[in-house]
Amino acid sequence: MRIVYFTHSLASCWNHGNAHFLRGVLSELVARGHDIQVWEPQGSWSLANLLADHGDAGLEPWRRSYPELHSAAYTPMCLLEKMVEGADLVIVHEWNEPYLIAKLGGLRRLGAPFTLLFHDTHHRAVSEPEAMQAYDLSSYDGVLAFGEALTEVYRGWGWGGRVWTWHEAADLRRFHPPEQEGERNGLVWIGNWGDGERTEELEQFMFRPARDARMLLDIYGVRYPDEAKSMLARYGAHYHGWAPNAAAPEIFARHLATVHVPRRYYATILPGIPTIRVFEALACGIPLVSAPWEDAEGLFRPGEDYLIARDGEEMQRHLAAIRRDPDLRASLVASGLETIRDRHSCAHRVDELLEIVASLTQPQAARNAA
Repeated sequence: MRIVYFTHSLASCWNHGNAHFLRGVLSELVARGHDIQVWEPQGSWSLANLLADHGDAGLEPWRRSYPELHSAAYTPMCLLEKMVEGADLVIVHEWNEPYLIAKLGGLRRLGAPFTLLFHDTHHRAVSEPEAMQAYDLSSYDGVLAFGEALTEVYRGWGWGGRVWTWHEAADLRRFHPPEQEGERNGLVWIGNWGDGERTEELEQFMFRPARDARMLLDIYGVRYPDEAKSMLARYGAHYHGWAPNAAAPEIFARHLATVHVPRRYYATILPGIPTIRVFEALACGIPLVSAPWEDAEGLFRPGEDYLIARDGEEMQRHLAAIRRDPDLRASLVASGLETIRDRHSCAHRVDELLEIVASLTQPQAARNAA
């Protein structure tokens, strides 16, 4: 099958978490023999920031880790018909310009033979619903939403049985426990500061508990303003700046534990949607403790795959227990790995995607045969 994917960036994961999942899924599709073409806008915001911070060297981890994947840049002047020529399936991520989304829908409406899907991996459907509903998806065959709560939003917008929950997952080719265990120390968090929507939660569920549990805390991520860095310094945390996602398994392998602090929208209005770091951390075999988060879809086994802290004091107790109890660490690692390998790999998501596409194409084929 020839698959064309329009993303914000495949090459850059600078504040662009969807690149993690996209790389894993496309890598799996390539391994299964599918023909993949990826387009990203020239001068994308994520790539521009990565190059500004690290130059071309910032792209080396991506090139080294995913030699089978490539992308091409497009501009508004590119001929869209040529970009999707011969495609069986076209997927458009929500972080694309409205004009592109509308023009692809126009091609489909005029009889383009490919299946056209919209892929939503963000909270804007509830945080900026007017902006999302301004997208012209009228000729799209369906929507892929990265959580059931988001799927319900689209059903409310009239998508009915043409929206599917398609969770993110871990790329097990790259995200796995170290082949040989080394020394582990302290707590690590790989995450971006964002726009202040979880500042209080980070302080309550990570900075203060780590200090009180006497665990060294290493922080990796971008968009940390001066006041955020000052807060980290007050709590004795060590800020290391951006880390390429390809380096995450190595970083996890040096630490005793990590934490999940969901952004406010995913803890309240869109419950049940974990960040991709949960999948990746468990796949790497590191114990995880989560701030309050409702696993509304039963993706995991809370208390077995990871621990839940209802407040900062309980987070401190969990971290202290993990630090001193190797049996607890081993149990969490084994359980988390089992769940990821059984249910939440990129290979699982490719299986789901191919089933969705088949459900759309088979009825059409039957009608054509009749």
